[in-house]
Amino acid sequence: MYDEQNLLLGSKKEIDEAKQGEVLFYDQPQTNGRKFYIESYGCAMNFSDSEIVASILADEGYGPTREMESADLILVNTCSIREKAEETVRNRLKVFNQLKYKKPDLQIGVLGCMAERLKAKLMEQEKLVDLVVGPDAYRDLPNLLAKVDEGEKGINVLLSREETYADISPLRLESNGIVGFISIMRGCDNMCSFCVVPFTRGRERSRDTYSIIAEATDLYQRGFRDITLLGQNVDSYKWQSPDGAESVNFAELLDRVAAIHPDLRIRFSTSHPKDITDEVLHTMARHENICKYIHLPVQSGNSRILQLMNRTYDREWYMNRVDAIYRILPDCAISSDMIAGFCSETEEEHEDTLSMIQYAKYSMSYMFMYSERPGTPAAKKFVDDVPEEVKKRRLQEIVDAQMNMSLKVNLQDVGKVMKVLIEGDSKRSDQEFKGRTSQNKMVNFPKDGNCQPSQYVHVKITDASSGSLRGIIIHTPETETH
Repeated sequence: MYDEQNLLLGSKKEIDEAKQGEVLFYDQPQTNGRKFYIESYGCAMNFSDSEIVASILADEGYGPTREMESADLILVNTCSIREKAEETVRNRLKVFNQLKYKKPDLQIGVLGCMAERLKAKLMEQEKLVDLVVGPDAYRDLPNLLAKVDEGEKGINVLLSREETYADISPLRLESNGIVGFISIMRGCDNMCSFCVVPFTRGRERSRDTYSIIAEATDLYQRGFRDITLLGQNVDSYKWQSPDGAESVNFAELLDRVAAIHPDLRIRFSTSHPKDITDEVLHTMARHENICKYIHLPVQSGNSRILQLMNRTYDREWYMNRVDAIYRILPDCAISSDMIAGFCSETEEEHEDTLSMIQYAKYSMSYMFMYSERPGTPAAKKFVDDVPEEVKKRRLQEIVDAQMNMSLKVNLQDVGKVMKVLIEGDSKRSDQEFKGRTSQNKMVNFPKDGNCQPSQYVHVKITDASSGSLRGIIIHTPETETH
């Protein structure tokens, strides 16, 4: 689920930092003259949270700007999952502070996971920010901004057991009006030994089912055709009505969202292997518009390392889940996360991760070197004893194995006819469209005068690389055009 610092096969090796600051607004709120600029780093949840923040600011009269030089307020929504992510944010904060010399009234704030973890250092020691807001405190932004206006520091990093922002309609940032995200739950209870998320985002809590349905329905009515349900672990979603009369699990939520309209594609991320039940898989099989793609992080292919990571499953158990996915959903694509060089990992154990790529036939993966995060159980209990050069070499071997597998899996699509949702112009050429298949694979194909973005078309795949597919339109279904 991580979109920064990792090698992302199927898209690009690292997120283009310039794009981080390119803020496009699907909605256009009324303003009082004050402008805000926001950059988001890390997982899709952070980008979704930025849309919640934008909505709160819009209610206070702030308007969006794509130019940080014209902003009165600059915010960075941060990630603490990797050390490099924090370094990137610090470098950006230094750039923003250079602007402050020219514009003393400029306010600079840090949001999200890094805000919670490094609040004192960012505000008091390094004096890089005026505002520090944790992921559960965004409603307090108006009060905190008022404090900053009065010359005080604004800080709130308190975690909540209830906050889901269910009643806030996100302001769609960087949106093409076709693809959108809906946060369905917050926090994580899994306590993987390498991960800071339970400490920076708190315990799991699920959003009201009816608010999710309402948001998804609204998006469909506004022309969106592809939505992703987001959570640190979506499969553990479980909502109960206040009176206890109704309880909804993730499979049931999927069923209800898919029923909104057959032209609305449903995706979800991320799935913890322990919670991807057969009930979820059978629900996916029943609905054509629930995309046949599952992000199922393995982290390591070795049972001893998985135990050290506190992943709560072993190699065989994970392989059983892979078998179940392919048995119930033969056309499903699976992607993964993998960590190279976790504490005490041997060469033989590293080989188990390489062999898992072959077994699971991942269409793509997010791959990292292990990066010790302060405060995590791994940092407290284990020694980060795999040399840096060994980590780099193992990571490269994982990357090479995954690229070969991605190419092999994609080549199997050549000759097939696939249903593709047109998202817009290809990055390569404005003479081509791009769109994704149900399996989350990007397809580039020549434009057809009868087709336009938000429309479904049937594309025959003619070529493939490790990162994408190419094809030609052979049929335009008789679907509504928006």
